[in-house]
Amino acid sequence: MSETPAFPMAPAAFSGRARRVDAGACFDWLRQGWALFVAEPALWLGVTVLSLIGLLALRIVPLLGPFAANLLMPLLAAGGFSLCRRQSEGDKPRLETLFVGFQASATNLVPVGLAYAVAMLLGGIVVGLTVGGSVAGGLWTGGTVGLGMMFGGVLLSGLLGLVLVVPVLMAVLFAPALVFFNGMPPVEAMKASFLACAQNALAMGVFLLILLVLAFFAALPVGLGFLLLLPVAMGAIYAAYRDIFPAT
Repeated sequence: MSETPAFPMAPAAFSGRARRVDAGACFDWLRQGWALFVAEPALWLGVTVLSLIGLLALRIVPLLGPFAANLLMPLLAAGGFSLCRRQSEGDKPRLETLFVGFQASATNLVPVGLAYAVAMLLGGIVVGLTVGGSVAGGLWTGGTVGLGMMFGGVLLSGLLGLVLVVPVLMAVLFAPALVFFNGMPPVEAMKASFLACAQNALAMGVFLLILLVLAFFAALPVGLGFLLLLPVAMGAIYAAYRDIFPAT
């Protein structure tokens, strides 16, 4: 005889199922990111400056600094997404919200950061060895053949970098939001993020291309353009998360 279920019944765990969106959806994501920024520019500039100072301070630490900075990225991303949610729901966002990822969901966000940090480390090693070997071979050979080897090595390292980095970015792009807002385990969240990006490859590809072009122009005024681009990109990624995962 089956037991009578207890009420209220616990809601089913979030499945991480994503939907397919049009390629043009990325323009709406960017518009929403811009709208969030212009509504609270002082807050977002403060958040961006504070995050950059913290991450750059870590990166200058020898050996473990860059690894630690990459490790903390998903925790900061969770705080940024939380700011986006508070603002989009009409609540007054506060600067300290940036650090909520270090409190409530740190245990599950750290594995996401660890996967990202390890992947970036291995990718850097592979690219460094490829470039270093090509430069050494080019210097040894000399002449036109040597220049060709060095150019080929740089091109090969760039392709290897893309092959290594893009899947990692796909896995961690939405993972902090899925862990923080939906309570997904880190591995399941990274898997759901990767599959969502793969399912929307065209939209995500256009989105990435636009961000790369904007990053080029943001870098021109001594990098000051990133003070604008980074918060807009954060808001756009949050908009993409809400669009691609409609149950959120």
